[in-house]
Amino acid sequence: MSFKKALLAGFVATLAMTMLMYIAPMMGMPKMDIASMLGGMLGGGMPAAMSGSWLMGMLIHFVNGTVIFPLIFAFLLYSRFPGAPVVKGILWGLILWFLAQAMVMPIMGAGFFASKTLQPFITVFGSLMGHIIYGAILGLIYGTQPVAQPRMA
Repeated sequence: MSFKKALLAGFVATLAMTMLMYIAPMMGMPKMDIASMLGGMLGGGMPAAMSGSWLMGMLIHFVNGTVIFPLIFAFLLYSRFPGAPVVKGILWGLILWFLAQAMVMPIMGAGFFASKTLQPFITVFGSLMGHIIYGAILGLIYGTQPVAQPRMA
């Protein structure tokens, strides 16, 4: 178990998921501005991009995805989940997706499984894809074994 590797895996996975969220509308998906949604939970409605609340929302998103969730995965769950590292990561991503849809979305005002959004099915599906990608990258990077370095005489 490696603290640094968990943080690196979490950062890369969060970056990939975040990029996917912001390009999703170009692929016909609804807008998924997680920074605005999380920043809006701080009060004052949905903040504008790059505002103080929006930046706090993005910080919360990156702390969760880079630090909290990868450390839980690495130190509590990795050895308990079955399968290859990528499968372990996907399982964790699916758990996070379920928790996001069942708990976080209602707290943010979007309803249980996005029921209060304009396009609930596509919103839930987009979130599912994002969390699968996050988990796959997290598991793949975290589970990669270091290449043995030849010893110098």
